[in-house]
Amino acid sequence: MAQLFKRWSNKLPLSLAALVLLALAGAIGFFSFYGSPRYTDAGYRPQQPVPYSHALHAGDLGMDCRYCHHAIEAAPHANLPPTQTCMNCHKLLLPESSRLMPVRESWSSNLPIVWARVHLLPDYAYFNHSAHLAAGVGCSTCHGMIARMVVVKQMAPLSMGWCLACHRNADPSLRPASEITSMEWKPAADQARFAAALRMERKINPPQDCSGCHR
Repeated sequence: MAQLFKRWSNKLPLSLAALVLLALAGAIGFFSFYGSPRYTDAGYRPQQPVPYSHALHAGDLGMDCRYCHHAIEAAPHANLPPTQTCMNCHKLLLPESSRLMPVRESWSSNLPIVWARVHLLPDYAYFNHSAHLAAGVGCSTCHGMIARMVVVKQMAPLSMGWCLACHRNADPSLRPASEITSMEWKPAADQARFAAALRMERKINPPQDCSGCHR
C-alpha cells in the first residue's frame, strides 16, 4: 500500500516552526524600531509661525544661543525667546519684511508668538536643562548642529535608553564652560583626563536609578 504522506513531509513541522520564529523575530524587530523614538521622534521638524533660520542667525551671524534662549543656564526648562528679543534687532533690520509680519503683529498686539516646540519630553520624565549645562553638557550634544539648520529638527531620540547611555558614560559629552554653546567643539586627545577632573570638581554623578528621572 502506498504511503499517504511523502518522506519530505516529515520536515514540514520543523520548517513551519522555523518560519514562525523567523516571522516573530521580524515582527519584534519591526515594531522595536518603527515604534521607538528613534523613528517616531527623531527627525521631527514642525513648521514655525515665523521662518526663523538658525543657520543664518547662529551659523552665519555667529549669534550665541544664550542671546535668544537667555534662561538656559538658570532655568529647569529652556525658554523660547519673547518678541522683544526679536525686535531688539528687527526694529532696525528688515523692518518691512513680509516674513517678519507675525513678529510685528505680536509686537503691536502684545500677544506672544506661538512657537511650535520641537524637543518635548513626556510629563512623567523629569529633566533639568540648567543642571546639564552646569555639568558641562553642550547644546549640540542633545540638539545636534543647530547652527546648520534652516528649520530645526529633533536629532536625538531623547528616549530613556539614549539618556541612560550618556548617564552611564558622560565623559565624551563633558566640555569646558566656555564651550557650552560652541557648535564646533570636539573632545580633545586628553578628554578622559579632563572629564575625570571635571566630574570631581563639579561632583558630577548622573543618576541611573528610576527616581533620577521619574519623580
